[in-house]
Amino acid sequence: MHRRDVFLLCLCAACQVRAQPAAEALAARLRAGRCVVLWRHAQTTPGVGDPPGFRLGDCASQRNLSAEGRDQARAAGEWFKVRSLRPAGVRSSAWCRCRDTADLAFGSHVHWAPLDSTFGRAGEPDGRRQALLDRLAAMPAGSFEVWVTHQVNIGAFTGESVAMGEAVIVDAGGGVIGRSSFG
Repeated sequence: MHRRDVFLLCLCAACQVRAQPAAEALAARLRAGRCVVLWRHAQTTPGVGDPPGFRLGDCASQRNLSAEGRDQARAAGEWFKVRSLRPAGVRSSAWCRCRDTADLAFGSHVHWAPLDSTFGRAGEPDGRRQALLDRLAAMPAGSFEVWVTHQVNIGAFTGESVAMGEAVIVDAGGGVIGRSSFG
């Protein structure tokens, strides 16, 4: 083995050791409750938005999860399972990529309209932000939920930009207290 290979192995091991305490700190924070995991759907097929003429009730007309995204969602579900973390609820946007992310990770979800995409619909009046804040404020200690949605919504609510499959953890007041890709 070359010195460079030994160095890379040691570097990878060190990163793994540092990642473990961060994962356990995140798990402890979720157990404490009064927060939500605001999760951007897992990796999709290439593209931005949906094809022209897409229909919510027809997954074949939408941009969907890639094979990598399906694996990513399952791995996230395993991350929660290994740590015995059970969300009090899993809510999702109506878009297939969000529903599939939620179902692959947790087995089921409930559609919640405030999580539906606003992409291309800027300026539509609605009470989305207030609905999110109200639900967050009602989250009890020892309980958390997972909300699967879209980057446009996460950015509008938190000011944060997240990659596909990444989440921000939001406290009861709407403040970002962490982020993770559950990997």
